[in-house]
Amino acid sequence: MAELQLQHLDKIYDNNVQAVYDFNLDVADGELIVLVGPSGCGKSTTLRMVAGLEDITHGKLLLDGRDITAAPAKDRDMAMVFQNYALYGHMTIYENMAFSLTLRRENPNVIHKKVMAAAEILDLTAQLNKKPAQLSGGQRQRVAMGRAIVRSPKVFLFDEPLSNLDAKLRGATRREILLLHKRLNATILYVTHDQTEALTLADRIVCMSMGHVQQIGTPLELYDSPDNTFVATFIGLPPMNMLDTVFEDGKLKGKGFEVSLEADEQALLAPWNGKPVILGVRPEYIAEGGDLNIRVSSNENLGMNTLVHGTIADGVRITAKFRNWMNYKNGDLVPVHFTRKLFFDPETTRAIRKEGK
Repeated sequence: MAELQLQHLDKIYDNNVQAVYDFNLDVADGELIVLVGPSGCGKSTTLRMVAGLEDITHGKLLLDGRDITAAPAKDRDMAMVFQNYALYGHMTIYENMAFSLTLRRENPNVIHKKVMAAAEILDLTAQLNKKPAQLSGGQRQRVAMGRAIVRSPKVFLFDEPLSNLDAKLRGATRREILLLHKRLNATILYVTHDQTEALTLADRIVCMSMGHVQQIGTPLELYDSPDNTFVATFIGLPPMNMLDTVFEDGKLKGKGFEVSLEADEQALLAPWNGKPVILGVRPEYIAEGGDLNIRVSSNENLGMNTLVHGTIADGVRITAKFRNWMNYKNGDLVPVHFTRKLFFDPETTRAIRKEGK
C-alpha cells in the first residue's frame, strides 16, 4: 500500500471562503484514518483535495514521499468510494466492477481474475450478472467497494459510504469495511459525520470543526482524553454532561450543587482557585449512591442499560447511563456520584490536565 502525508493544507474558494485551515496528517502504510465532524466542518473537502477533485490552495500532498499536490486525479493511484454508489445502471455488476480496468485496456484475463477475486471477497459472485437496480443498498455499496478493489490502488478514499443505508445495513457494511481493511492491509482515508463509525473503524480519528483539526488520536484517546469541549461533546453517545462550576474551597460549586474532589483533582485545579471551571462527566461516569441527587424527568430503557434524564439543581440538566434496567418515574430522586471527572477551561475550551496527559 502506501504512506500519505498532508502538510499544511488550506482550501480557500474563489469567494475567499476558507473551508480548511492548516491541515496536517501523516498516514502510515496500512492505516485506517477516519475524518469525523459535523456537516460543513471541512472533512469531505479535505478528502476531495487528497483525491484531486479539489485544488489545494496552500500546502503539500505526498504519496510515498512523492509530491502529488498538482497531479491530476487519474495519476494519483487512489480509488474513491462515494456515498451515492455512482454505479452505471445499464451495466451489469461485473461490467461496473471491471469498468476502470476496461478503460485502461488491460488484458481481459487479468480483468476477469481481479473482478472474480474482488467479488469473492465481498460475497458478490452470485450477483455479477445482475443490474444495480436489482440489488439492495448494501449490495450496491459493496459493488462500489469492489470497483475500487480491482484497481489495486495505493490509497482507498471513502466519502460517507454508509449514509444512504438503514441502521441494520450500516452496521453490517461497517463490519465488512473493517474486515476488508484487515484482509487487504489497505491504507484508507474515511470520512463520516457518524461518531459511532469513527470509534468502531478507525486506527486513528481526526476530529474536525469549522475547517480546523480539533484533535488527532486513537478512538480511546478522543473518548477518554478529549482535548477540548468540542471533542468531548461530539465524541460519545449520549454526549458528555458539561456543568458550569467555580473551584472554591477544594470543591466545584455550581448553581445549586457542589461536587467534592479528590486530593489530586484539587491540586490539578489549584491555579483555577476562585475561577470558573467546566466539569465534564460522561453519562457512564455516573453511578448510583452519593451526595448528589438527580430529579428524574424521563427514563429510557435500552436493554441492559438505562438512560436517566433529569436535573441535579434548578435548570442544571444531566443524563446518567446505568448498567441495569431501571424503572424510575418522573420526579423520583436518585442519589449519585461521579466515578470520573474531566475539567475544561471555559475561556479557551481546552482540557485541564497534567502535563503529558
